Amino acid sequence: MKSLIVGISGGSGSGKTTFIRKLRERFSNEELCIISQDDYYRPREEQYCDEEGIRNFDLPHSIDKKAFVKDIKRLIRGEVVHRQEYTFNNEKAIANMLSFEPAPIILVEGIFVFHFKKVRDLLSLKVFLHAKENLKVIRRIKRDQLERNYPIEDVLYRYEHHVLPTFERYIKPYMDEADLVINNNQQFDWGLEVLSGYMHTYLRQLAGLQPGDMEDIGEAFPGAPGMERND
Repeated sequence: MKSLIVGISGGSGSGKTTFIRKLRERFSNEELCIISQDDYYRPREEQYCDEEGIRNFDLPHSIDKKAFVKDIKRLIRGEVVHRQEYTFNNEKAIANMLSFEPAPIILVEGIFVFHFKKVRDLLSLKVFLHAKENLKVIRRIKRDQLERNYPIEDVLYRYEHHVLPTFERYIKPYMDEADLVINNNQQFDWGLEVLSGYMHTYLRQLAGLQPGDMEDIGEAFPGAPGMERND
């Protein structure tokens, strides 16, 4: 089975988590597998410290890129992947063992999925979620206080010294290379409709194929892996 590999990226607070949750609701587990960069953070003791001694979790080094790429490739090969959930040092959270089942559509999400070349090269479709900086700050504060138990002073310091510089250097430059940019300043409903519609069309086309008909789907989805034409 050849999978359509969709990458979703964007700055912290752009709404990726909510967008992906809404997208998840539109597909069964047999149709869509979602694998997140957030479950591949290195242990706390391996994170870089800034000049103030604050650990910076917003650098490419923060992610175990090798394991991330390896597991994406395993899913593409049709293998089941198991990974312990990363709880962002929240003592109130209990880490679960996650299972990722291969599916016709594999969604890869995270702030560095376009920056990591070995991940980027696997993607059939690149989607960038974008929002204004003031909105991203507010969303980051709400998330980190409620879900990760971070104090407000810590959230604001990290945003100014870690999050924003990382966005400017490692995330924003790839927005121009995205196949689809979804602005989430007020809502992302139409962007959600466009992407889910494309994915449903892909699944319908795939379901109607007979052995040897991969050339037909290549006409509708020329960028999908395994669907290239050799005219």
